[in-house]
Amino acid sequence: MGEKLTVHSRSPFEIHHILTGLEKTSETTVDAELFLPKGEGPFGCIIALHGSMGWGSHHQDHIDGWLAEGLAVCKVHSFASRSVDSTVDDQLTVTHAMMLVDAFRTRSLLEQDSRIGKIGITGWSLGGTVALYSSWLPICDVLGEPFDAHLPFYPAAHLRPEIQKWSDSPILILHGEADDWTPLHFVESLMPQLPNANLHTYSDAHHSFDSEREYELLPKAVHLNKRTARIDKNGHMSGNLFLGIRWPLNERWHRRWVIRILRNRGAHVEGNPAARADSLERARDFFVEQLSHVK
Repeated sequence: MGEKLTVHSRSPFEIHHILTGLEKTSETTVDAELFLPKGEGPFGCIIALHGSMGWGSHHQDHIDGWLAEGLAVCKVHSFASRSVDSTVDDQLTVTHAMMLVDAFRTRSLLEQDSRIGKIGITGWSLGGTVALYSSWLPICDVLGEPFDAHLPFYPAAHLRPEIQKWSDSPILILHGEADDWTPLHFVESLMPQLPNANLHTYSDAHHSFDSEREYELLPKAVHLNKRTARIDKNGHMSGNLFLGIRWPLNERWHRRWVIRILRNRGAHVEGNPAARADSLERARDFFVEQLSHVK
């Protein structure tokens, strides 16, 4: 069992609300668990965020590896704290914007702990989106100091900000080439914006490649296809539906209608033994290199 932390957070529906009026969003309390390795510290620490299906055993496999290397890990319970089990079928009840605030508020709390040194962030799928876009500086300007390292696993990388200012902190993105839930092409087209990022891909690897799941179709899963979402310089979000029509994406009902119109449903998950083994090692080595040295 880790040390229980209570994080005072907020629940903005979209990044739009973070950028234009975070103080107007509802307050909430989020639970987190801090796991410390043996020793006295200060320890490099990883803030970890789950995906749309919540916490899984493969997440714990990574966490155990980081702890064994002398790194602390803080698991954030964004779903359970909001009485949600899964967002696979809607992607509306707990959003990446909410989890972004959770992550930065958790970082602010950990910064006050003398046992904690550098702080990185990781996440899977939905949590991977958080781990990626937490390096976008307009978000940092509102929520807090940039993280020291970012490790997104198969993130949804469909957001395209007009303000192309990103943290210089290192980013390692791990993604499967056969992913049909959060397709790789979104990450590939975003890479030119990112100043200090590396992308490592796995051939024939599906979503959740680092798990031990059997090949499975999730028929109701809301997946990405080809469309991106633009964030303009004023924080307004929109997407190109068809025939040049841009649809706003700031509010819950905007997103609900887009899901109904586009009918982007169905995605596969499958563990890939080779990709799993490599990612466990690669993720471990990345954070050891980036976080083990005291500031």
